[in-house]
Amino acid sequence: MGDVVHYLAAVAWPYANGPRHIGHVSGFGIPSDVFCRYMRMAGHEVLMVSGTDEHGTPILVEAEKEGLTPRELADRYNQLIAEDLVALGLSYDLFTRTTTRSHYAVAQELFRTVHRNGYMIEQTTRGAISPSSGRTLPDRYVEGTCPLCGYDAARGDQCDGCGNQLDAIDLINPRSRVNGEVPKFVETEHFFLDLPALSDALGEWLKSRKDWRPNVLKFSLNLLDDVRPRAMTRDIDWGIPVPLPGWEDNPSKRLYVWFDAVVGYLSASIEWARRFGDTPDAWKRWWSADAEARSYYFMGKDNITFHSQIWPAELLGYNGEGTKGGAPGEFGRLALPTEVVSSEYLTMEGKKFSSSRRVVIYVRDFLSRYDADALRYFVAVAGPETSDTDFTWAEFVRRNNDELVAGWGNLVNRSVSMAAKHFGMVPPQGELTAADRELLTTAADAFVSVGRLIEHHRVKAAITQAMRVVADANRYLSDQAPWKLTDDLARMGTVLHVALQVVSDCNTLLTPFLPHSAQKIHELLGGVGVHAPMPRLEAVSDLDDGRSYPIITGDYAVGARWQTVPIETGRELKAPAPVFRKLDPQIIDEELARLAT
Repeated sequence: MGDVVHYLAAVAWPYANGPRHIGHVSGFGIPSDVFCRYMRMAGHEVLMVSGTDEHGTPILVEAEKEGLTPRELADRYNQLIAEDLVALGLSYDLFTRTTTRSHYAVAQELFRTVHRNGYMIEQTTRGAISPSSGRTLPDRYVEGTCPLCGYDAARGDQCDGCGNQLDAIDLINPRSRVNGEVPKFVETEHFFLDLPALSDALGEWLKSRKDWRPNVLKFSLNLLDDVRPRAMTRDIDWGIPVPLPGWEDNPSKRLYVWFDAVVGYLSASIEWARRFGDTPDAWKRWWSADAEARSYYFMGKDNITFHSQIWPAELLGYNGEGTKGGAPGEFGRLALPTEVVSSEYLTMEGKKFSSSRRVVIYVRDFLSRYDADALRYFVAVAGPETSDTDFTWAEFVRRNNDELVAGWGNLVNRSVSMAAKHFGMVPPQGELTAADRELLTTAADAFVSVGRLIEHHRVKAAITQAMRVVADANRYLSDQAPWKLTDDLARMGTVLHVALQVVSDCNTLLTPFLPHSAQKIHELLGGVGVHAPMPRLEAVSDLDDGRSYPIITGDYAVGARWQTVPIETGRELKAPAPVFRKLDPQIIDEELARLAT
């Protein structure tokens, strides 16, 4: 990592047209939180930002269905989603929303500057309209057959079959995803991001990327083969006004929701600085192109296009770094992403998550029946990191019972229980044997190997490495059999001291993955204070218009450091309660029955 100490975690913005399911948080939420918790523990300055994405046609469609205004719908799901993310323990420095005045101002500043630099060009195009409602259908609400590969469920902006960009009008047999009708295509004026004028700079940047996940980099480079202008405004009345004369007062023209959503990473950072920074410009430590900082963007694979092509192109256009030149706007020259960290899809019982088809389990429903760390563990050890992964209830129960409960929970329980029973405290350490030293060295060395894996977003390998140390410690206890050493309390104390030291080390190693249980285990070991800081939901007023809304934030400077810390002899210990809940295999049938209803 060198001397870089500022890390931006730009986490995908959940869309506020409904509750989020566990497939969503497996892609953007848990991997980003593991990374941020580790980086903070390692002593770095982290800024983790996101919020609810609240503009666009899907909000209008859902609001109409529920008999609400778009604002009322956004308010409802902003609150619900934020509560769920807090319950999962996702440690945002600021989780906000795209309907703040601050966000409007930042998005409009970016648009104006990109336009002034010549990279927003006005063109006449043909947009899809719903014949029955007269409402504009966004690209993603039009489906049809891909003209390039024949995939029969291509969207109007991209084909998931071949990965190519499309326009809705290119689709064969297009249909509306709202009601199935054939859309009508009409001429309309819009602003397009001039990607061809930015493609050289974009290609040079992409080809300089190192250590990206191969599937993400290959997909991103392939996008350069079909670069064309991309519409950045829409015919819609719910969104951010187009900030140009002749456009800003037009009630039916707004910025494209995907333009304003990716700008949210910057606007949230600016809002954070205004609310919590030591200066209002504190955000520049993570965003200035001249800063010693790195930025990582976390999302699912369906959003790669917007983060490895559209957003970097907008930043290049803002900086004036395309073929048309130009100069940066009031925010100065902005840094492009260091890496786009995209996960693949999590499926469920062999099927793609689908709220409409009831192939879904929402985060809130899951957490009403199971512990947050049980879900975090499953996603970390078996999630869709570099390939699609299937969530099954049988595998969830197996992982929970065989690994969390019988592995990690068992190590904690028997180590603390024996020490509490025989000594009532952390016993003193006597002379160490080769086996003692070997286990202590294994645990201490794991801080380097596990940390390095997390730095490179290899979450699966990282938690697997940490759990190997847990397995080694369980074997050590079985081999040393301290329960048989009642006639040699000095040796029993040494074995238990070593075991408790390794439990403490493993707890630190697992803290980024399992923060809720890490705090409990810290306290079982006699620790006091905050070990794994947690996010909180806080009601605030909009900085520019006084409207109230919830944010997620937290005090993350406290807590454990990423290092082995000698456990304190004499620390009082009590008989522990189980840290993890063993699940009855009967829940598998119960959950499958819920899916079938």
